[in-house]
Amino acid sequence: MKTLLTYLALVSGLVVFAGCSTPDTRIAKQPEVFSRLTAEQQQMIRQGRVGVGFDQDMVKLALGDPDRVRERIDASGRSEVWSYIEYEGADGAILYRGWYHRGWGGPVYPYYMDVQGRRERSRERVVFRDGRVVAIEQDVK
Repeated sequence: MKTLLTYLALVSGLVVFAGCSTPDTRIAKQPEVFSRLTAEQQQMIRQGRVGVGFDQDMVKLALGDPDRVRERIDASGRSEVWSYIEYEGADGAILYRGWYHRGWGGPVYPYYMDVQGRRERSRERVVFRDGRVVAIEQDVK
C-alpha cells in the first residue's frame, strides 16, 4: 500500500510540473511565431520579458496566457489589459503564479486559496491597443 501511495504521489507531481509553462516550452510549441522575430525580440522572449510594439502572440510566448483580461475605455479609445497574477502568503512567500487557477471554482479550489492571509498580487499588466502592446506595468523592486 505504501508503494502505491508513493507511486501516486510521484505521478501527481509529474502531472502538475508537466503543466508548468516556460518561455522555452511555449517557443517549442510555436516555433513559426518565434522564428519571424528579430534577434532582440527573441532574446527578450527567452528572458520572459515583453516590449512596446509586441503583438499578442509574442506576449504569450514570453509570459504565457494571462490570468485576467479586461477592457479599458478612456479618452484615447479602447484597450485590452492582460494581468498576470501571483498569490503570496502573509509572510510574502510566493504560493503560486500562473494561469491554471482561473478555471477552478465551486467546492474545489487549489491548495493556495485556503492559505491564511493569502494575498493576490498583480505582478505584471500588459496593455494592448489595436493588437499591439502600448504599455507595460511592472512592480519596481
